[in-house]
Amino acid sequence: MEGMSRQFLCGCPYVIAAEQKARVTYDNLLRLVDDPDVCAPLKFLRQREIVHYQRFGEALREVQDNLDYKNFYGYNPEFDKRK
Repeated sequence: MEGMSRQFLCGCPYVIAAEQKARVTYDNLLRLVDDPDVCAPLKFLRQREIVHYQRFGEALREVQDNLDYKNFYGYNPEFDKRK
């Protein structure tokens, strides 16, 4: 599982950046479009990107808070002990 945390920490900032880029793209499209039938789906997609950004940020914070920094690259026996 430690390897998964490390992969998440390495990949999550790129996912967060992609979510923000998509949101900006939807914002730009909404500035250009006046048709309500086009705006409604764009607003939905924009809101979805915002929620994804928030959830990835929360997940990243959770992993960072629960990571054992003293044993980052090795096996962490404390990880398997459930409280």
